[in-house]
Amino acid sequence: MTPTYHEPTPAEIKTAKLYLPWGLTTQEYDLITTKLKRLPNYTETGLFAAMWSEHCSYKKSKPVLRRFWSQNERVLQGPGEGAGILDIGDNQAVVFKAESHNHPSAVEPYEGAATGVGGILRDIFSMGAQPIALLDSLRFGEINDAHTKYLINEIVAGIAGYGNAIGIPTVGGDTAFDDTYAGNPLVNVMAVGLLDQAAMKVGQAKGADNAIIYVGAKTGRDGIHGATFASAAFSDEAHVDRSAVQVGDPFTEKLVMDATIEIATKYPELVIGIQDMGAAGLVSSSAEMAAKAEMGVNLNLDLVPQRETNMTPYELMLSESQERMLLVIKKGAEQKIIAVFARYGLDAVVIGRVTADERYRLTFQAKTVADLDVQFLTHAPNYQLPSVKPTRLIQANPHQYQPVITDFKTTLLSLLAQPTIASKASLYQHFDSMVRTNTVVGSGSDAAVLRIRDTKKALAMTTDVNGRYLYLDPFNGAQMAVAEAARNIIAAGAEPIGITDCLNFGNPDKPEVYYELTQAGAGITAFAKAINTPVISGNVSLYNEYNDEAIYPTPMIGMVGLHTDVAHITTQSFKNAGDLIYLVGQTTDAFNGSEIQKLETGQITGALFGFDAQQEVTNQQGVLAAIRGGVVNSAHDLAEGGLAVALAEATFGTALGFTVNFNGTDAQLFSETQGRFIISVDPANQATFESYFSADLTQIGTVTATRQLVFNTKLSTTEIDQKTAYQTWKDALKWRLK
Repeated sequence: MTPTYHEPTPAEIKTAKLYLPWGLTTQEYDLITTKLKRLPNYTETGLFAAMWSEHCSYKKSKPVLRRFWSQNERVLQGPGEGAGILDIGDNQAVVFKAESHNHPSAVEPYEGAATGVGGILRDIFSMGAQPIALLDSLRFGEINDAHTKYLINEIVAGIAGYGNAIGIPTVGGDTAFDDTYAGNPLVNVMAVGLLDQAAMKVGQAKGADNAIIYVGAKTGRDGIHGATFASAAFSDEAHVDRSAVQVGDPFTEKLVMDATIEIATKYPELVIGIQDMGAAGLVSSSAEMAAKAEMGVNLNLDLVPQRETNMTPYELMLSESQERMLLVIKKGAEQKIIAVFARYGLDAVVIGRVTADERYRLTFQAKTVADLDVQFLTHAPNYQLPSVKPTRLIQANPHQYQPVITDFKTTLLSLLAQPTIASKASLYQHFDSMVRTNTVVGSGSDAAVLRIRDTKKALAMTTDVNGRYLYLDPFNGAQMAVAEAARNIIAAGAEPIGITDCLNFGNPDKPEVYYELTQAGAGITAFAKAINTPVISGNVSLYNEYNDEAIYPTPMIGMVGLHTDVAHITTQSFKNAGDLIYLVGQTTDAFNGSEIQKLETGQITGALFGFDAQQEVTNQQGVLAAIRGGVVNSAHDLAEGGLAVALAEATFGTALGFTVNFNGTDAQLFSETQGRFIISVDPANQATFESYFSADLTQIGTVTATRQLVFNTKLSTTEIDQKTAYQTWKDALKWRLK
């Protein structure tokens, strides 16, 4: 006999307010009962709680997201699907998206990070694309306790374990450290894929009576209410539900990926829609696919493949078990598609049909357990929250902090040893960056670069943001995040073409946090427009707090660039003794929010230094034109630590040094003025190179074969052994993690 299940009655749910721990407010629950003209049952209440969570509905961040600039001549698919898609010519497209797995990684760091990789890869191949690369953007607390070391090691192991096993190279990213992230680390993962445009798919359930097919791993009880778990803050006292964290299996994912790409490519006319079962599992994928197509669905939950016994409708719909996809297949073609998945040893089961009535109906054991308006289910009420400028910004001292440099050598070596600046090789050495053999430039340079086989094209990719800048000025700090990503892409010789983001912020119900979110969104759009680089996909991660203290506003910018010719691929390392060293951009006193301020004072304070968007654009365009003109031997953008750090980094991994004559103070060598690059040029190309710039270009020195770093300023001359600087930079993070 089939076992029956027991659950609280609708009246009991209302009386005990059982919906509150699931994230629904009383006002939202009352709105649901008014719309339904009845009390929702247990399963329906769970569906609304998941679909109306911030993680799924963006109900508090949509006013910000709607203002993103997301369209230009390249955009084939903008926000709203599994990933964004850009035209790169020759009927090819690049597909990319970033996702956060912050809360799961704080609780179960290995599985949280691993399943973040699995989820973002499914977003890519759900569009019909072949994933080709992964990048990770990580934020941790200062490395001064065992728990932080544990988080770092396990999160890196989780990313490596999943990515390496599935055979997708992890080629780049960025990692920074600050006390603000100690209780709430950030784990953002970006994936990039390639697509023949004819195989492009979207997550829509079109066509009445078309089949809804469940494929992939069986459903268990892991990850239930993971979406609502991701929409809450942490504290010392809070109960942490580890069951909200999923467990991944990259070997199953590899099979799901290969089979999904095969059907999208082989049977494009039969595959109507594909969507990953990610946050909120089966309910999110099925309801969103129906809503986007203005259709309905009937699902028979008895047919859902299960790996645990006696699962209830609530559990089946809200499970976030990994490696699962939902397909909409043309009626009559079901067995042809099922046969492909069977060949890979995967479950593929018709669990329902598309309907024309825009109803969301679920049956279980011959009973209707949910009957809802699908548009109502998928469209949570939007909130325009109050926004108040934080007191720290109103009262910020406008003067730039002035470093006191009494020993230039010691200061530079100390900065090179700071975890945010130091080599991350001890972390990324765990990642297989060369699998599939398309990686031209991997981790360690400004941007990763992958060739596109059988063409002259390549793709550059990077992730960037400095939360300290946004803490001091959310608008300009966000512009700087986009600008730094673009500088990294351009330094690699590519043209920036598109952005994905992870908007990592604190509790938006706090007016000061909502101010940060809205200002950061406006800043991203302002500079994205300035460089014709639309925001085509992304993710919002709010409630990143610990003991009521928010992280720095940290909107990670993932950017992709296009090389039209692999001959333009450029790296940051100096190439030849005798090459001329140029500084593109002017250096000002830009110290508030900088590494030197943190090193000397232990704090980040004051008003952020200025940002000249137009000069930034001009400098970027000049550098890209010079690279494409074939007269640049190396290019490196200036970021944390300023000119002194960038110059030293350009020698690392080589047997070279330099002599530099800087017409400024010792302190200004550590300024973080934006819009700057270090370029090395063969003397024979000097005149041609200089012709690409009308201003903001200074020849500051020469590459040498002496392995000495010689800095001449208006105040001093300092000579530093390159091997000493390199070993300091190379070993600092490794020794801290021991």
